[in-house]
Amino acid sequence: MKTARLALLALLIVVLAAVALAWPRAEHIPSSSAQAHAPTAANIERGAYLARAGDCIACHTARGGVAYAGGRALDTPFGRFYGPNLTPDVDTGIGAWSADDFWNALHNGIAKDGRLLYPAFPYTNYTKVTRDDSDALYAYFKSLAPQRQPNRPHELGFPYDSQVLLAGWRLLYFKPGVIDTQPARGAEWNRGAYLVEGLGHCSACHSTRNQFGANGDELDGGLIPTLGWYAPSLTSGSEAGLGDWKREHIVALLGTGISPRGSATGPMAEVVARSLQHLTQDDLGAMASYLQSLPATPAPKPARVPPASEQVLAEGGRIYAASCAQCHGDDGRGKLPAYPPLAGNRAVTLTPAVNAIRMTVNGGFPPGTKGNPRPYGMPPFGHELDDAQVAAVLSWIRNSWGNAAPPVTAVEVNRYRATMGD
Repeated sequence: MKTARLALLALLIVVLAAVALAWPRAEHIPSSSAQAHAPTAANIERGAYLARAGDCIACHTARGGVAYAGGRALDTPFGRFYGPNLTPDVDTGIGAWSADDFWNALHNGIAKDGRLLYPAFPYTNYTKVTRDDSDALYAYFKSLAPQRQPNRPHELGFPYDSQVLLAGWRLLYFKPGVIDTQPARGAEWNRGAYLVEGLGHCSACHSTRNQFGANGDELDGGLIPTLGWYAPSLTSGSEAGLGDWKREHIVALLGTGISPRGSATGPMAEVVARSLQHLTQDDLGAMASYLQSLPATPAPKPARVPPASEQVLAEGGRIYAASCAQCHGDDGRGKLPAYPPLAGNRAVTLTPAVNAIRMTVNGGFPPGTKGNPRPYGMPPFGHELDDAQVAAVLSWIRNSWGNAAPPVTAVEVNRYRATMGD
Protein backbone atom coordinates (compact mmCIF):
# COMPACT_ATOMS: atom_id res chain seq x y z
CA MET A 1 0.00 0.00 0.00
CA LYS A 2 2.84 2.37 0.91
CA THR A 3 4.59 1.55 -2.40
CA ALA A 4 1.38 2.31 -4.34
CA ARG A 5 1.04 5.68 -2.59
CA LEU A 6 4.64 6.56 -3.37
CA ALA A 7 4.13 5.57 -7.02
CA LEU A 8 0.97 7.68 -7.21
CA LEU A 9 2.78 10.63 -5.62
CA ALA A 10 5.66 10.27 -8.05
CA LEU A 11 3.23 10.18 -10.98
CA LEU A 12 1.48 13.30 -9.67
CA ILE A 13 4.82 15.10 -9.37
CA VAL A 14 5.72 14.16 -12.94
CA VAL A 15 2.33 15.37 -14.22
CA LEU A 16 2.60 18.67 -12.33
CA ALA A 17 6.14 19.15 -13.59
CA ALA A 18 4.99 18.52 -17.16
CA VAL A 19 2.14 21.03 -16.75
CA ALA A 20 4.54 23.59 -15.28
CA LEU A 21 6.92 23.16 -18.20
CA ALA A 22 4.10 23.36 -20.75
CA TRP A 23 2.36 26.34 -19.14
CA PRO A 24 2.81 29.38 -21.38
CA ARG A 25 5.26 32.12 -20.50
CA ALA A 26 4.16 35.53 -21.64
CA GLU A 27 6.48 37.26 -24.09
CA HIS A 28 6.61 40.93 -23.19
CA ILE A 29 7.46 43.87 -25.41
CA PRO A 30 7.01 47.22 -23.66
CA SER A 31 5.27 50.23 -25.16
CA SER A 32 7.56 52.50 -27.11
CA SER A 33 6.36 55.33 -24.87
CA ALA A 34 3.40 56.35 -22.71
CA GLN A 35 2.16 58.42 -25.64
CA ALA A 36 1.78 55.27 -27.78
CA HIS A 37 -1.45 54.32 -26.00
CA ALA A 38 -2.54 57.76 -24.81
CA PRO A 39 -6.13 58.78 -25.77
CA THR A 40 -5.01 61.25 -28.41
CA ALA A 41 -7.04 61.93 -31.54
CA ALA A 42 -4.29 60.47 -33.71
CA ASN A 43 -4.04 57.24 -31.68
CA ILE A 44 -7.81 56.79 -31.62
CA GLU A 45 -8.13 57.37 -35.37
CA ARG A 46 -5.32 54.93 -36.07
CA GLY A 47 -6.79 52.37 -33.70
CA ALA A 48 -10.21 52.64 -35.35
CA TYR A 49 -8.60 51.92 -38.72
CA LEU A 50 -6.72 48.93 -37.34
CA ALA A 51 -9.89 47.57 -35.70
CA ARG A 52 -11.56 47.63 -39.12
CA ALA A 53 -8.53 45.97 -40.70
CA GLY A 54 -8.79 43.20 -38.11
CA ASP A 55 -12.59 42.93 -38.51
CA CYS A 56 -12.89 42.99 -34.72
CA ILE A 57 -16.56 43.92 -34.95
CA ALA A 58 -17.40 40.55 -36.50
CA CYS A 59 -16.92 38.52 -33.31
CA HIS A 60 -17.34 41.22 -30.69
CA THR A 61 -20.79 42.47 -31.70
CA ALA A 62 -24.01 40.51 -31.31
CA ARG A 63 -26.62 40.71 -34.04
CA GLY A 64 -28.52 43.92 -33.37
CA GLY A 65 -26.26 44.76 -30.42
CA VAL A 66 -23.97 47.66 -29.60
CA ALA A 67 -20.71 47.62 -31.50
CA TYR A 68 -17.88 45.87 -29.62
CA ALA A 69 -20.08 45.09 -26.58
CA GLY A 70 -19.67 41.36 -27.15
CA GLY A 71 -22.18 38.55 -27.07
CA ARG A 72 -21.77 37.19 -30.61
CA ALA A 73 -22.04 33.39 -30.57
CA LEU A 74 -19.55 31.32 -32.52
CA ASP A 75 -20.47 27.67 -32.96
CA THR A 76 -17.57 25.28 -33.47
CA PRO A 77 -17.08 21.50 -33.36
CA PHE A 78 -15.68 22.00 -29.85
CA GLY A 79 -18.57 24.01 -28.41
CA ARG A 80 -20.03 27.50 -28.49
CA PHE A 81 -17.86 30.54 -27.86
CA TYR A 82 -19.05 34.08 -27.13
CA GLY A 83 -17.13 37.21 -28.12
CA PRO A 84 -16.31 39.31 -25.03
CA ASN A 85 -17.09 42.96 -24.35
CA LEU A 86 -14.35 45.28 -25.64
CA THR A 87 -15.89 48.54 -24.45
CA PRO A 88 -14.24 50.25 -21.44
CA ASP A 89 -16.86 49.25 -18.88
CA VAL A 90 -14.90 48.58 -15.68
CA ASP A 91 -16.89 45.54 -14.56
CA THR A 92 -17.81 43.80 -17.81
CA GLY A 93 -15.41 45.20 -20.42
CA ILE A 94 -11.77 46.24 -20.58
CA GLY A 95 -12.13 49.36 -18.43
CA ALA A 96 -9.75 47.95 -15.81
CA TRP A 97 -7.26 46.66 -18.38
CA SER A 98 -3.89 48.30 -18.94
CA ALA A 99 -2.18 48.60 -22.31
CA ASP A 100 0.06 45.73 -21.18
CA ASP A 101 -2.99 43.58 -20.39
CA PHE A 102 -4.39 44.26 -23.84
CA TRP A 103 -1.06 43.44 -25.49
CA ASN A 104 -0.81 40.22 -23.47
CA ALA A 105 -4.18 39.06 -24.79
CA LEU A 106 -3.44 40.03 -28.37
CA HIS A 107 0.14 38.77 -28.50
CA ASN A 108 0.21 35.90 -26.01
CA GLY A 109 -3.43 34.82 -25.88
CA ILE A 110 -3.59 35.35 -22.12
CA ALA A 111 -6.37 37.32 -20.39
CA LYS A 112 -5.89 39.92 -17.66
CA ASP A 113 -6.75 37.35 -14.98
CA GLY A 114 -4.19 34.88 -16.35
CA ARG A 115 -6.63 32.58 -18.12
CA LEU A 116 -5.46 31.07 -21.37
CA LEU A 117 -7.66 32.29 -24.21
CA TYR A 118 -9.12 29.90 -26.74
CA PRO A 119 -7.91 30.21 -30.33
CA ALA A 120 -11.45 30.96 -31.48
CA PHE A 121 -9.96 34.40 -30.79
CA PRO A 122 -7.30 34.36 -33.53
CA TYR A 123 -4.33 35.34 -31.39
CA THR A 124 -2.36 32.81 -33.43
CA ASN A 125 -2.51 35.52 -36.13
CA TYR A 126 -2.78 38.61 -33.94
CA THR A 127 0.46 37.71 -32.20
CA LYS A 128 2.15 39.20 -35.28
CA VAL A 129 0.65 42.63 -34.63
CA THR A 130 3.26 45.19 -33.51
CA ARG A 131 3.21 46.65 -30.02
CA ASP A 132 2.57 50.14 -31.42
CA ASP A 133 -0.48 48.91 -33.32
CA SER A 134 -1.70 47.06 -30.23
CA ASP A 135 -1.41 50.28 -28.24
CA ALA A 136 -3.38 52.21 -30.87
CA LEU A 137 -6.12 49.57 -30.79
CA TYR A 138 -6.17 49.85 -27.00
CA ALA A 139 -6.53 53.63 -27.20
CA TYR A 140 -9.43 53.25 -29.62
CA PHE A 141 -11.37 50.68 -27.58
CA LYS A 142 -10.81 52.71 -24.41
CA SER A 143 -12.34 55.72 -26.20
CA LEU A 144 -15.67 53.96 -26.81
CA ALA A 145 -18.72 54.59 -24.65
CA PRO A 146 -18.75 51.98 -21.85
CA GLN A 147 -21.46 49.35 -22.24
CA ARG A 148 -22.43 47.30 -19.21
CA GLN A 149 -22.94 43.90 -20.80
CA PRO A 150 -21.67 40.88 -18.87
CA ASN A 151 -19.69 38.37 -20.87
CA ARG A 152 -21.40 35.04 -21.45
CA PRO A 153 -19.36 31.98 -20.46
CA HIS A 154 -18.35 29.68 -23.28
CA GLU A 155 -20.42 26.51 -23.59
CA LEU A 156 -17.76 23.81 -23.68
CA GLY A 157 -17.82 20.25 -22.46
CA PHE A 158 -14.94 18.12 -21.23
CA PRO A 159 -12.15 17.99 -22.30
CA TYR A 160 -12.39 21.27 -24.22
CA ASP A 161 -13.03 23.27 -21.04
CA SER A 162 -9.66 22.25 -19.55
CA GLN A 163 -7.01 24.94 -19.21
CA VAL A 164 -4.37 22.25 -18.77
CA LEU A 165 -5.22 20.64 -22.10
CA LEU A 166 -5.39 24.09 -23.71
CA ALA A 167 -1.84 24.67 -22.46
CA GLY A 168 -0.83 21.43 -24.16
CA TRP A 169 -2.50 22.54 -27.39
CA ARG A 170 -0.57 25.80 -27.29
CA LEU A 171 2.67 23.94 -26.70
CA LEU A 172 2.05 22.07 -29.96
CA TYR A 173 0.49 24.75 -32.14
CA PHE A 174 1.27 28.26 -30.93
CA LYS A 175 4.39 30.33 -30.49
CA PRO A 176 4.09 34.10 -29.93
CA GLY A 177 6.14 36.40 -32.11
CA VAL A 178 5.79 39.47 -34.31
CA ILE A 179 6.05 39.07 -38.07
CA ASP A 180 9.49 38.82 -39.60
CA THR A 181 10.05 41.55 -42.15
CA GLN A 182 11.97 40.81 -45.34
CA PRO A 183 13.66 44.06 -46.41
CA ALA A 184 14.65 42.63 -49.78
CA ARG A 185 10.96 42.26 -50.67
CA GLY A 186 10.23 45.96 -50.29
CA ALA A 187 7.89 47.99 -48.08
CA GLU A 188 4.72 47.20 -50.01
CA TRP A 189 5.18 43.43 -49.88
CA ASN A 190 5.97 43.53 -46.17
CA ARG A 191 2.90 45.65 -45.48
CA GLY A 192 0.78 43.18 -47.41
CA ALA A 193 2.25 40.24 -45.49
CA TYR A 194 1.56 42.03 -42.21
CA LEU A 195 -2.08 42.65 -43.11
CA VAL A 196 -2.75 39.18 -44.55
CA GLU A 197 -0.91 37.14 -41.94
CA GLY A 198 -1.57 39.34 -38.91
CA LEU A 199 -4.47 41.73 -38.59
CA GLY A 200 -6.41 40.30 -41.53
CA HIS A 201 -6.00 36.75 -40.12
CA CYS A 202 -6.82 35.34 -43.58
CA SER A 203 -5.48 31.91 -42.67
CA ALA A 204 -8.16 31.58 -39.98
CA CYS A 205 -10.55 30.73 -42.83
CA HIS A 206 -8.39 30.06 -45.90
CA SER A 207 -6.34 27.19 -44.50
CA THR A 208 -6.99 23.60 -43.53
CA ARG A 209 -7.59 22.82 -39.86
CA ASN A 210 -6.60 19.54 -38.30
CA GLN A 211 -8.75 17.47 -35.96
CA PHE A 212 -7.60 19.60 -33.02
CA GLY A 213 -8.67 22.87 -34.66
CA ALA A 214 -5.14 24.07 -35.46
CA ASN A 215 -4.42 25.63 -38.82
CA GLY A 216 -1.30 26.68 -40.69
CA ASP A 217 -0.37 29.76 -42.69
CA GLU A 218 -0.49 28.09 -46.10
CA LEU A 219 -3.77 29.68 -47.32
CA ASP A 220 -4.49 26.36 -49.02
CA GLY A 221 -8.23 26.50 -48.43
CA GLY A 222 -10.50 24.71 -46.02
CA LEU A 223 -14.04 24.20 -44.77
CA ILE A 224 -15.06 26.79 -42.17
CA PRO A 225 -16.91 24.66 -39.61
CA THR A 226 -18.15 27.71 -37.70
CA LEU A 227 -19.90 29.11 -40.78
CA GLY A 228 -20.59 26.16 -43.04
CA TRP A 229 -18.78 27.55 -46.09
CA TYR A 230 -15.62 26.55 -47.91
CA ALA A 231 -12.87 29.18 -48.01
CA PRO A 232 -11.03 28.39 -51.24
CA SER A 233 -7.30 28.09 -51.61
CA LEU A 234 -5.60 31.41 -52.39
CA THR A 235 -2.66 29.63 -53.98
CA SER A 236 -4.30 27.11 -56.29
CA GLY A 237 -5.33 28.32 -59.73
CA SER A 238 -8.20 25.84 -59.77
CA GLU A 239 -9.74 27.51 -56.73
CA ALA A 240 -9.12 31.17 -55.86
CA GLY A 241 -5.44 31.54 -56.72
CA LEU A 242 -4.70 35.10 -57.77
CA GLY A 243 -1.43 34.62 -59.63
CA ASP A 244 -2.93 35.35 -63.04
CA TRP A 245 -5.24 38.18 -61.92
CA LYS A 246 -4.58 41.81 -62.74
CA ARG A 247 -3.63 43.73 -59.64
CA GLU A 248 -6.49 46.22 -60.09
CA HIS A 249 -9.01 43.37 -60.18
CA ILE A 250 -7.77 42.04 -56.83
CA VAL A 251 -7.96 45.53 -55.32
CA ALA A 252 -11.49 45.93 -56.68
CA LEU A 253 -12.61 42.60 -55.26
CA LEU A 254 -11.17 43.33 -51.82
CA GLY A 255 -12.40 46.92 -51.71
CA THR A 256 -15.83 46.69 -53.35
CA GLY A 257 -16.74 42.99 -53.36
CA ILE A 258 -16.91 42.76 -57.15
CA SER A 259 -14.44 42.58 -60.03
CA PRO A 260 -14.38 41.34 -63.62
CA ARG A 261 -12.92 38.05 -62.33
CA GLY A 262 -15.37 37.31 -59.52
CA SER A 263 -17.41 38.59 -56.60
CA ALA A 264 -17.38 38.14 -52.84
CA THR A 265 -20.31 36.24 -51.36
CA GLY A 266 -21.07 34.41 -48.14
CA PRO A 267 -18.70 35.13 -45.25
CA MET A 268 -16.27 36.95 -47.55
CA ALA A 269 -18.99 39.46 -48.41
CA GLU A 270 -19.22 40.32 -44.71
CA VAL A 271 -15.44 40.69 -44.45
CA VAL A 272 -15.44 43.13 -47.37
CA ALA A 273 -18.42 45.09 -46.01
CA ARG A 274 -17.21 45.42 -42.43
CA SER A 275 -13.47 45.43 -42.91
CA LEU A 276 -11.72 45.58 -46.26
CA GLN A 277 -13.75 48.33 -47.91
CA HIS A 278 -12.51 50.69 -45.20
CA LEU A 279 -8.84 50.14 -46.01
CA THR A 280 -6.82 52.54 -48.10
CA GLN A 281 -6.02 51.78 -51.72
CA ASP A 282 -2.38 51.51 -50.73
CA ASP A 283 -3.13 48.80 -48.17
CA LEU A 284 -5.41 46.91 -50.54
CA GLY A 285 -2.66 47.10 -53.17
CA ALA A 286 -0.14 45.80 -50.66
CA MET A 287 -2.38 42.84 -49.87
CA ALA A 288 -2.79 42.16 -53.60
CA SER A 289 0.98 42.22 -54.13
CA TYR A 290 1.58 39.82 -51.27
CA LEU A 291 -1.16 37.41 -52.33
CA GLN A 292 0.09 37.34 -55.90
CA SER A 293 3.59 36.52 -54.68
CA LEU A 294 2.53 33.32 -52.94
CA PRO A 295 3.90 30.16 -54.59
CA ALA A 296 1.31 28.45 -56.73
CA THR A 297 0.17 25.05 -55.52
CA PRO A 298 -1.19 22.26 -57.70
CA ALA A 299 -4.87 21.47 -57.64
CA PRO A 300 -5.71 18.54 -55.37
CA LYS A 301 -6.52 15.35 -57.21
CA PRO A 302 -10.29 14.88 -57.18
CA ALA A 303 -11.59 11.77 -55.55
CA ARG A 304 -12.82 9.08 -57.89
CA VAL A 305 -16.61 9.32 -57.86
CA PRO A 306 -19.15 7.90 -60.27
CA PRO A 307 -20.37 10.44 -62.85
CA ALA A 308 -23.92 11.69 -62.66
CA SER A 309 -26.40 9.56 -64.58
CA GLU A 310 -27.84 10.74 -67.88
CA GLN A 311 -31.22 10.98 -66.16
CA VAL A 312 -29.85 13.30 -63.46
CA LEU A 313 -28.05 15.49 -65.99
CA ALA A 314 -31.17 15.71 -68.16
CA GLU A 315 -33.20 16.80 -65.14
CA GLY A 316 -30.51 19.33 -64.23
CA GLY A 317 -30.54 20.77 -67.74
CA ARG A 318 -34.31 21.11 -67.62
CA ILE A 319 -34.16 22.96 -64.28
CA TYR A 320 -31.39 25.23 -65.55
CA ALA A 321 -33.39 26.18 -68.63
CA ALA A 322 -36.45 26.96 -66.51
CA SER A 323 -34.84 28.75 -63.55
CA CYS A 324 -31.29 29.86 -64.38
CA ALA A 325 -30.82 30.55 -68.08
CA GLN A 326 -32.76 33.81 -67.99
CA CYS A 327 -29.95 35.39 -65.98
CA HIS A 328 -26.87 33.25 -66.66
CA GLY A 329 -27.60 32.54 -70.34
CA ASP A 330 -28.04 29.36 -72.30
CA ASP A 331 -24.29 29.40 -72.89
CA GLY A 332 -23.47 30.00 -69.22
CA ARG A 333 -21.68 33.25 -69.97
CA GLY A 334 -23.95 35.47 -67.90
CA LYS A 335 -23.88 39.22 -68.23
CA LEU A 336 -21.57 41.23 -66.00
CA PRO A 337 -21.86 42.95 -63.62
CA ALA A 338 -25.35 41.72 -62.78
CA TYR A 339 -25.14 38.05 -63.69
CA PRO A 340 -21.79 36.28 -63.33
CA PRO A 341 -20.75 33.64 -65.85
CA LEU A 342 -20.99 30.01 -64.78
CA ALA A 343 -18.87 28.71 -67.65
CA GLY A 344 -15.31 28.47 -66.38
CA ASN A 345 -16.36 29.79 -62.98
CA ARG A 346 -14.09 28.30 -60.34
CA ALA A 347 -16.63 29.07 -57.62
CA VAL A 348 -19.13 26.57 -59.02
CA THR A 349 -16.58 23.80 -59.63
CA LEU A 350 -15.02 23.84 -56.15
CA THR A 351 -14.96 20.58 -54.24
CA PRO A 352 -16.61 20.34 -51.77
CA ALA A 353 -19.55 22.02 -53.49
CA VAL A 354 -20.85 23.58 -50.28
CA ASN A 355 -20.67 27.20 -51.53
CA ALA A 356 -22.60 26.46 -54.72
CA ILE A 357 -25.17 24.51 -52.71
CA ARG A 358 -25.67 27.32 -50.20
CA MET A 359 -25.93 29.97 -52.91
CA THR A 360 -28.53 27.91 -54.78
CA VAL A 361 -30.55 27.09 -51.68
CA ASN A 362 -30.24 30.35 -49.75
CA GLY A 363 -29.29 32.89 -52.41
CA GLY A 364 -26.86 35.66 -51.61
CA PHE A 365 -25.50 39.07 -52.44
CA PRO A 366 -22.11 40.63 -52.84
CA PRO A 367 -21.64 43.24 -50.12
CA GLY A 368 -23.08 46.71 -50.32
CA THR A 369 -20.01 48.93 -50.37
CA LYS A 370 -19.01 52.48 -51.24
CA GLY A 371 -17.75 51.19 -54.57
CA ASN A 372 -20.80 49.00 -55.18
CA PRO A 373 -23.70 50.45 -53.19
CA ARG A 374 -26.47 48.53 -54.95
CA PRO A 375 -25.22 45.00 -55.55
CA TYR A 376 -27.08 42.51 -57.69
CA GLY A 377 -27.96 39.30 -55.91
CA MET A 378 -28.87 35.67 -56.37
CA PRO A 379 -32.43 34.76 -55.30
CA PRO A 380 -32.94 31.66 -53.14
CA PHE A 381 -34.29 28.49 -54.75
CA GLY A 382 -34.44 26.33 -51.64
CA HIS A 383 -38.18 26.80 -51.36
CA GLU A 384 -38.71 25.72 -55.00
CA LEU A 385 -36.21 22.90 -55.43
CA ASP A 386 -35.82 19.82 -53.26
CA ASP A 387 -32.45 18.25 -52.43
CA ALA A 388 -32.41 15.99 -55.49
CA GLN A 389 -33.30 18.87 -57.82
CA VAL A 390 -30.58 21.14 -56.40
CA ALA A 391 -28.10 18.29 -56.79
CA ALA A 392 -29.22 17.71 -60.39
CA VAL A 393 -28.93 21.31 -61.56
CA LEU A 394 -25.55 21.80 -59.89
CA SER A 395 -24.24 18.54 -61.32
CA TRP A 396 -25.32 19.75 -64.76
CA ILE A 397 -23.69 23.18 -64.32
CA ARG A 398 -20.48 21.62 -63.00
CA ASN A 399 -20.23 19.53 -66.17
CA SER A 400 -21.36 21.95 -68.89
CA TRP A 401 -19.59 24.52 -71.12
CA GLY A 402 -16.22 22.94 -70.45
CA ASN A 403 -16.66 22.72 -66.67
CA ALA A 404 -15.53 19.41 -65.22
CA ALA A 405 -16.21 18.65 -61.56
CA PRO A 406 -17.63 15.78 -59.52
CA PRO A 407 -21.43 15.61 -59.39
CA VAL A 408 -23.38 16.81 -56.37
CA THR A 409 -25.54 14.37 -54.44
CA ALA A 410 -28.84 14.93 -52.67
CA VAL A 411 -27.13 13.82 -49.45
CA GLU A 412 -24.62 16.68 -49.75
CA VAL A 413 -27.40 19.18 -50.39
CA ASN A 414 -29.31 17.97 -47.36
CA ARG A 415 -26.19 18.21 -45.19
CA TYR A 416 -25.36 21.78 -46.17
CA ARG A 417 -28.96 23.01 -46.42
CA ALA A 418 -29.16 22.84 -42.67
CA THR A 419 -25.51 23.61 -41.91
CA MET A 420 -24.51 25.86 -39.02
CA GLY A 421 -23.72 29.54 -39.43
CA ASP A 422 -25.72 32.72 -39.07
